[in-house]
Amino acid sequence: MNDNHFKFSNAVIGLPVFFVLFLWIVYWMQIRFDFDFYQHGIYPRDFSGLQGVLFSPFIHENLDHLYNNSIPLLVLLAAMQFFYPKQSFAVIGFGILFSGLITWVIGRENYHIGASGLIYVLVSFIFFKGIQTRYYRLVALSLSVILLYGGMIWYVFPDVDKTISWEGHLAGFITGFGMSLLYKTPEYAKPIVYEWQKPDFNPEEDAFMKHFDENGNFVNTEIPEEEPELFWNYYNSNVSVNYTVTKTESEDKM
Repeated sequence: MNDNHFKFSNAVIGLPVFFVLFLWIVYWMQIRFDFDFYQHGIYPRDFSGLQGVLFSPFIHENLDHLYNNSIPLLVLLAAMQFFYPKQSFAVIGFGILFSGLITWVIGRENYHIGASGLIYVLVSFIFFKGIQTRYYRLVALSLSVILLYGGMIWYVFPDVDKTISWEGHLAGFITGFGMSLLYKTPEYAKPIVYEWQKPDFNPEEDAFMKHFDENGNFVNTEIPEEEPELFWNYYNSNVSVNYTVTKTESEDKM
């Protein structure tokens, strides 16, 4: 598959804008009507805390928490929808589910809220999947994500900042990596660099390639009388070359 796989659509803008707008609406309802949404977060190893697996990504503590998650979500969701349109909704949905479940298993006994777990899912998936495809555009995307958000890796370790849910970050990172292995992407065609890489290239019609057999061995053939100039263009050059020969000390003594 070639670069036509990457097509801009309304969803590239609509998906991240709608998702982030929904987060802001939930937060507005929280402060406007004084709703206590925190109790709907993930509370590890408690049956009632399982509801947070679905609800916690949409709950935020304050404006700083919401703002710090909104910008990466806009960027990463747009990248997902443009470069991985067939996998984006599955990665978002299952990413929320499985990262939440892992957090519920390994988390500290406290409420875990916020969309940062999903952010780690997206960063991990985009990075590892791009490297796995070895396709130059997706590898460049992987490197760009690491350049922008590579510093986030420190927040998957405990005791870096006790006020954050490092368990949610670690769960998201593991989930994104696992989903990069699970979801397959199409084979991407490598960019054409040489003439012989073109689909319509015929070695039997090429003045140079016709002097080699199918195994790459040189075949001594006669110069075609009708195209002598075309043949010799492969071997002659108008560029002058000067060679410098340096004698060694042993040669001088001889």
